[in-house]
Amino acid sequence: MPQLTVALDMMGGDFGPSVTVPAAAQALSLLPDLKLMLFGSRTALSPWLERHHLSSHPRVQVHYCTQQVTNEHKAGYALRHLTDSSMRQALEALARGEAQACVSGGNTGALMALALRVVHTLPGVARPALITRLPQAGGGHALLLDLGANVCCDAGQLVQFALMGDAVARHVLSQSRPRVALLNVGAEANKGNDAVRQAARRLKELPELHYTGYVEGDDLFTGKADVIVCDGFVGNVALKTSEGVARLLLGAGKKRGFWWKLLAFWVKRRLSHLNPDQYNGASLIGLRSSVVKSHGSAGSPAFLNAILQAVAEIEHGLPARIAHRFDTAPQDSHAR
Repeated sequence: MPQLTVALDMMGGDFGPSVTVPAAAQALSLLPDLKLMLFGSRTALSPWLERHHLSSHPRVQVHYCTQQVTNEHKAGYALRHLTDSSMRQALEALARGEAQACVSGGNTGALMALALRVVHTLPGVARPALITRLPQAGGGHALLLDLGANVCCDAGQLVQFALMGDAVARHVLSQSRPRVALLNVGAEANKGNDAVRQAARRLKELPELHYTGYVEGDDLFTGKADVIVCDGFVGNVALKTSEGVARLLLGAGKKRGFWWKLLAFWVKRRLSHLNPDQYNGASLIGLRSSVVKSHGSAGSPAFLNAILQAVAEIEHGLPARIAHRFDTAPQDSHAR
């Protein structure tokens, strides 16, 4: 069994230790083999550690930092000036091999920049991509990437995202031959921008990839594809829109009459699998080690799910699986 040590940025997200510490405590209670490295401000973190009895926990290492990356910080500033931030130090522990995965709810741009600088990409990978699961109408899940790590992408990057998504679907979703599709504004071959059309032509040339063509936005949850590829701008908008609709449905009936509340009860029971908290944790794949990005607005149950996702990636050896996927890609496929 692989060593299970996860480094946590305890200061990331909108709520910091009030969310991350309870989630860490619950993860430790659920997983007896799990070890955690906690990084954060002594002033902010210590009271919560005492409250949840983690200060002297045998499977916890606490590392106090003097800085914090906030949502207002630019990625370049975080790289140059916030070298003792909780985010940076958690990634440094990952790069040194002291942990096998890292979880942070902090600034996405800073996390991407710091991970590139500290952890580095796998050989052959130009840029990491954020990937997450989407529930499907017939049961199971599909994968969507990129979710915002790369706002603008060329065809080569989209092809690489397809290869990485294929590897994740095979080893995390246990799909023997994942159906890979490009998210587009239409199903016709002439639709989409140049990058999408060029990527489609290149993906058709990869015999080891089950490329099925284009899907549109209304197919995200229909089960038409197992891996859905797009640039980070499109992916982020699609994901946030989907989450907003899910929360609208699941929140129906608040501060309304009896019949609305009865409807809300029925909706929550039938659509509980759409709760975005269950899918919290977007993996920054293409790096040499696992980095999981939690939603900044996540509560403790959602942050716990991000920790559990990081553990699952360790158990599946996900970075090594993706590296192998690139080793076996044809050299003349434009995938590199």
